[in-house]
Amino acid sequence: MAGRELLEPPSSLEKPKAGKFNKIEILQQMFERLPVADQNFFNHGPYALAFNGSLCGVIANSFFRRILNISQAAFASTLPMAVIPFITTFVAYQGLVNQPLLSGDLNCATCAMVRAGLVGSIAGCAYPAVLALPLNIGLATRYSKTPLPGKETAVRFWITVSRPLFKKISFIAVLQAVLGIYLGSRQHEIYVKMLQLPGLSHDPEELKE
Repeated sequence: MAGRELLEPPSSLEKPKAGKFNKIEILQQMFERLPVADQNFFNHGPYALAFNGSLCGVIANSFFRRILNISQAAFASTLPMAVIPFITTFVAYQGLVNQPLLSGDLNCATCAMVRAGLVGSIAGCAYPAVLALPLNIGLATRYSKTPLPGKETAVRFWITVSRPLFKKISFIAVLQAVLGIYLGSRQHEIYVKMLQLPGLSHDPEELKE
């Protein structure tokens, strides 16, 4: 009897997990019943945010190269500044918005919009600009013809150099946030539409739990 009692808790823990996987499977089947236009928007909408993040990285890299008078390693510095922000923004959006919606874990429209807006402004704008700084510090140390400051004034120098860029990209950050909010809002509408499809054999409220 004692051995049987010890085996019971794991089986009781497996039931919620099975229910979770079953809910995800049901939601996925419902998603596939949506119109193709809704499916395409849900799946491909985040690419716009990621592309803008990539563009922001290229702009930040170009700004630092111009300010520091760096002409070498143009391709080697531009490629990572285009690819890394794109991947980071897309993965962040998938993990914080898309997947939680498709698994039924993000039922709050406001939460979806806030998450999407933050991904757009932070991962899709602020992060690429910050990422460009250490990359170009390394390039400047090696290639720049402009005299660089000593260790005593280095922090102040880089803050001064970066300030104009961050002022310029603040507008882009707002645009990215607005785009993210729009994507989050539309995707949540698609999620609600998915739950209201006819012929559903489960209570939509149960799938939201």
